[in-house]
Amino acid sequence: MAGQGTGGQVFLREQKHLAQVPVLVPDAQVVHTPAVRSVLRTVAHAAAVGAVVCLYGDAGQGKTVALQYALSQLPHPARVRRVHVGVHPTVPELRRVLADALELGRRLPRGAGEADLTLVNALRQPRVLVLDEAQRLPGPALEFLRGLWDNPDTDTALVLAGAGSERALRRVPALASRVLTWELVPRLSQREVATVMAAFHPLWEDVTADDVAWVDEHMGHGNFRTWAKLTSHLTAETYGKSRAVVDRRMLERACARLMGPL
Repeated sequence: MAGQGTGGQVFLREQKHLAQVPVLVPDAQVVHTPAVRSVLRTVAHAAAVGAVVCLYGDAGQGKTVALQYALSQLPHPARVRRVHVGVHPTVPELRRVLADALELGRRLPRGAGEADLTLVNALRQPRVLVLDEAQRLPGPALEFLRGLWDNPDTDTALVLAGAGSERALRRVPALASRVLTWELVPRLSQREVATVMAAFHPLWEDVTADDVAWVDEHMGHGNFRTWAKLTSHLTAETYGKSRAVVDRRMLERACARLMGPL
C-alpha cells in the first residue's frame, strides 16, 4: 500500500499523493484490496455528509496508508485537517492542537468559552478532521470532540483512526452512538497474500506460491507492515542486480533481519 520510487532512491521517500506517508519501498504501488476500497468508500461517504467514522484494526494492517490514500482521493483534499495528539492529552492540550491544525495560530483566545467559539467558527467551512492514534484520547477529550462536532454551526466530518480506537470510543457512549461507520481493516488472508504482494511490488511476481506461503506462516502473518518491511530488505539486497531472483535463502535472510534479538 505505498508509493512509487525512482531508480536512484532506495529508502525512505515521500509520495505527495499519499500526503506524507513515509515509504520504505521504491516501486511499490497502492493495492486496491477489498479493505482499501472499503476505506475509500467510507471516507468519501463521511466527507460528503459530515459524519463520524472509526477506522480500526491491529497495528500494521495498513490503516494509515489506506486512510491517507482515501483522503488524497477526496474532491477537496485541501479541506482535510490532520490533528496530531500526544498520549492522554488534556482538553486544553487538545484545544491547542486543534487550533494548530486549523491554522488559527495565536488567534485562539485564552478563555475556554471564547476559544471553543473560535474553533466552531473555523469549522463552519466544510472540512474533514482526522485524528490518527485516536486510542490515545481519554474520555474528556473525546467528549470535547463530540461537543464540537455536535454544534449546529459546524460542518465537519470526523475520522478517528488507530489500533484500539474502537475500544476508546466505546467508553464514550455519547460519541460512539454518533459513529456512522465502524470500519475494520483486517489482516491479509492466506488466500490473498500472494496476489496482493505481486501487485504491491514486482519483486514478488516471480516468487513461488509455496515460498509466499512459507513467509506468511513464519513471519508475515497477513500483516501488511511486516510484508512491506520484508520487501524493503529484499529491495536492498537486489538493488543494482539486473536479474535478481528472490529465492528461499534470500527470504530466510530477510525474515531473520526482522526477528530481532531473542
